[in-house]
Amino acid sequence: MTHPTDAEARTGPVPAPAGKGLRGGSVGLLAAVTLGLSSVAPAYSIAVTLGFVTLVVGHLAPAALLLGFVPILLTAFAFRELNREMPDCGTTFVWTTRAFGPLTGWLTGGWVVQIATLIAMTALSQVGATYLLQLLGLQSLAGSPAAVTITAVLLLAAATSIAYRGLHLAASVQYVLLGLQLAALLGFGVAAIARQGAATPSLAWLNPFAVDGFGPFAEAVMLCLFIYWGWDALITANEETRDGDRVAGQAAVISTLVLLGTYLFTAFAAISFAGTGTDGIGLGNPDNAADILSTLAPPVMGTALAKVMQLAVCVSAVSALLTSLVGSSRSTLSMAAHGALPKAFAGVHPSHRTPGFGTLFFGAATACLLILLTLVSANFLGDAILCIGLLIACYYGTTALACVWYFRGRLRNSPRDLMLRGVLPLLGGLLMLAAFARSAHDMYDPAYGATSFHGIGGVFLLGAGSIATGAVALTIARTRFHRFFRDGRTTVAERTITED
Repeated sequence: MTHPTDAEARTGPVPAPAGKGLRGGSVGLLAAVTLGLSSVAPAYSIAVTLGFVTLVVGHLAPAALLLGFVPILLTAFAFRELNREMPDCGTTFVWTTRAFGPLTGWLTGGWVVQIATLIAMTALSQVGATYLLQLLGLQSLAGSPAAVTITAVLLLAAATSIAYRGLHLAASVQYVLLGLQLAALLGFGVAAIARQGAATPSLAWLNPFAVDGFGPFAEAVMLCLFIYWGWDALITANEETRDGDRVAGQAAVISTLVLLGTYLFTAFAAISFAGTGTDGIGLGNPDNAADILSTLAPPVMGTALAKVMQLAVCVSAVSALLTSLVGSSRSTLSMAAHGALPKAFAGVHPSHRTPGFGTLFFGAATACLLILLTLVSANFLGDAILCIGLLIACYYGTTALACVWYFRGRLRNSPRDLMLRGVLPLLGGLLMLAAFARSAHDMYDPAYGATSFHGIGGVFLLGAGSIATGAVALTIARTRFHRFFRDGRTTVAERTITED
């Protein structure tokens, strides 16, 4: 006989995810995987990360990509198991609330996730705007902060409009955008390997034990965490996915594996063609690190096809922006439905069946944050982007540990439960929290990033400040949403009765 865990006994039965008004069964496995991959922005992520990883560990960048994938995969198992048990579009918020209570759920599963996504969306809109202007040959405008910001706001408006009109439309658009990204990366990789390059591909590049010291390798792995982040956005569509309790979890694991293959292939191709030298087009040249694909695409593919790679990076950012809007609005929909946010966020458009208010709110909030950070300082925006790593490690690690804690009473039921609900998520959670501690240590250094304040790194202040601000917001929320913070399981129906 299976006994409920202490967490289950405290919070009662998990409410059924139905009743929020979303259009159930509107996407299948392929669409879910597409949404997951799109939210990661693979072309953009590898373009802006591979160079920095190579600066740290040289030709062992593929090994860093592989090792950085390990905690991501272990966390994906935790997401899959929790989604099977509680297929709610609130995902991390709901799961951490069930495991650790409403305080942890609201702060790490709600606030931290939304702040990380909001900052990421400001970066994605800016990157998409810059690449679009460059692609159109408007180099002078691409160098103008005002022109880039205006273009970014227009891209935000377009993405918000698509997300507002429904998940099916968003998924259809993502097929095209993701297809272009993967085709461009595949074409680049094949062309780079086919040419006589600076180095011959070797399996030794995958050997993590060849790195000189733990410090450099830890830094490289933390850089790699960023390029895998975002796949969990697909799980927020579980209530609109056919067999969402099963398919969404499968899609999470599949999308992470596809990302690994794509990144390793691109890394091998880039290193074999350009090498890791510190001059010219070498990946060890600091001047190339910020966007390695823009540097390598012309000599690998030719000037005309290099434009396709530029377009791929542009649509990669826009595609991730669209999926982020889809995920954020559904997370806050669930929070409002459970009584943890104002009921306006629980509103669903009667015909589009989307979280209308939440979608518009996040589109507008991203535009406002982008304008604010641009006015303050371009360096300030850059440091805000760098602090995302701290927030990622925080909520991924908490979610993985929530899986272990929630299922702790069932881990002896079978070897499968012990491994997939216990051992693997525990390892993933510990690795993520270790990454969090290491990131916080590194970010504290005033030389980390472009800003500092009284000898403390600006990136650390922004990351830790975001969490501290969340603690303040939590204090305020507790005075407004008494029922949720009392039992952590207010349903839409209960809330309506209480208010009436």
